[in-house]
Amino acid sequence: MGRILTEKDIEPAVRGGSVYAAGGGGWADHGRMLGRAAVNAGQPELVSIDELAASDWVATAAAIGAPASTTPWEMRGVDYIKAVQLLQKALGEPLAALMVGQNGKSSTLNGWLPSAILGTKVLDAVGDIRAHPTGDMGSIGMAGSPEPMIQTAVGGNRADNRYIELVVRGATAKVSPVLRTAADQSGGFIASCRNPLKASYVRDNAALGGISMALALGEAMIAAEARGPHAVIDAIVNTTSGAILAEAEVTAKNVVYTAEAFDIGTVTLGTGDRAVTLHIMNEYMAVDDAGGNRIATFPDVITTLSAEAEAMSVGQLQVGMKIFLLHVPKSVIPLASSVKDPAVYPSVEKAMGIEIARYALS
Repeated sequence: MGRILTEKDIEPAVRGGSVYAAGGGGWADHGRMLGRAAVNAGQPELVSIDELAASDWVATAAAIGAPASTTPWEMRGVDYIKAVQLLQKALGEPLAALMVGQNGKSSTLNGWLPSAILGTKVLDAVGDIRAHPTGDMGSIGMAGSPEPMIQTAVGGNRADNRYIELVVRGATAKVSPVLRTAADQSGGFIASCRNPLKASYVRDNAALGGISMALALGEAMIAAEARGPHAVIDAIVNTTSGAILAEAEVTAKNVVYTAEAFDIGTVTLGTGDRAVTLHIMNEYMAVDDAGGNRIATFPDVITTLSAEAEAMSVGQLQVGMKIFLLHVPKSVIPLASSVKDPAVYPSVEKAMGIEIARYALS
């Protein structure tokens, strides 16, 4: 039986989501806003894939853009609902459930408000346990598919007349960049609903249990809080089966916002032979040691935690901050077919100028 999501689930979703955000994944306050709006409006229900019929339609509720940047973004809860309504209208059939492309500070909660208002279930499945820069990486194997998909986007800064509603049809790889451009035009961050697929396909291709993993992690973090930041970090390490790779100061930060709505660059922790370099494309995608040897690569979870045990986004990091670097290897998390798909890596490697696929696919 499904689990009704209530007020007490909001903070765990935001906290657990913020660790899996891997340096990206939106804003915690935006996540809380979505959660509160949902539980005040109705009863969002979390269901497992087993509770859906094989022929049920499932789509992905997502937010697109790079809101770590200082752009004039505005996204309201109603935008997530409108994106789902536009997709259902274009599809001509109702959606049974919504999954999300990734966990994150707000993205873990992307499906809650449509569930409360429209009755679509919140599916306990994600396109990727952690956050990632491109929609393709959470598209559960549709990135290279020639099959036409429907994608919608809704939102924008109303005061600047940047509000956009968009319905696009086409192969995922061709329409995803259109939505990213819309995100940039709207102010940097836009709500979307995309890629309606049968539940039978989702069962075989998504990372199942991804939402309840984020909730369990957040619950463990909150339970440890009274014992102080070290206890919270221990709880994160234990719950994720991860490890702390480094404990060091931020010594350099070189990150730029691009016209494609990506934050790209590097952050260095520590100095000399103990230094590690984090490679960033919205999120932490790879870690190299001082000798240039790769020690962690997407789809591993790579997260920076502050001395207070808060998961820090790339935008929050400043030179001089003391940081704990969490690493959860891909071998201990459910992996969706999209992160095993060679088609999703070339654009990211080109933008970042480093190798990802060789490590990710090994």
